[in-house]
Amino acid sequence: MKNIAIPMLFLCISINAQTPSAKEIIEKIDKNMSAESRVFTSKMIIHNARNTRTIESKTWNMGEDKSYTEYLAPAREAGTKMLKLDQRLWIYSPETDRIIQISGHMLRQSVMGSDLSYEDMMEDPHLLNHYNGKVEGQEKIGTSDCWVINLTAYTPDVAYETQKLWVDKEKFIPLKKEMFAKSGVLLKRLELSDVTKIQGRWYPKKILFKDVLKEGEGTEFQIMDIEFNTKIPEYIFSKASLKK
Repeated sequence: MKNIAIPMLFLCISINAQTPSAKEIIEKIDKNMSAESRVFTSKMIIHNARNTRTIESKTWNMGEDKSYTEYLAPAREAGTKMLKLDQRLWIYSPETDRIIQISGHMLRQSVMGSDLSYEDMMEDPHLLNHYNGKVEGQEKIGTSDCWVINLTAYTPDVAYETQKLWVDKEKFIPLKKEMFAKSGVLLKRLELSDVTKIQGRWYPKKILFKDVLKEGEGTEFQIMDIEFNTKIPEYIFSKASLKK
């Protein structure tokens, strides 16, 4: 029995030594996914129960608190703009030439009938600033070996109280996410793909959002081009820019 127990002990120690902590995994995710600033153009392909439509936009992000989006196409949506400052969000409609503020529970409403809420669209949180994590195990997503981690929020200003992530062991990008309400109800499921090396970091250029409480096949969010840590003029993040 002793001869068997000793090798088994060393095997357990070896496995544990190879498993990074949840904090180490989250730090590497943040290093890939977050940035001081981002400028990107994107397509949002909305698969509703009745039809499919595509919306193109350009977005400027500065940290977690500043975000500005302008819709470029189709023609009926072009010129619509959204500005986020801290927890406040304003939307400009060229059709009415009015600016309205969205706050509170309204931030959880669907954007343009998609599976994304305003919170989803405008947030870019550093996970480590808001969540504690726990490594639950490992699984495969397709051909990729992944760490499975659970995240629990320790700050109140996040859209989802808990998350479950399947994180690629080599690239440290989540390939799948499940997001839950405080009650434990599953709200959204995300699939991240087309992971590409951009400016020295791994980044998913396609994300499929599925609001599990809605009908339809979900919303594809495709990054057409993106720049990280680029200088953004301060006037972009002002209410005056909404009507320009």
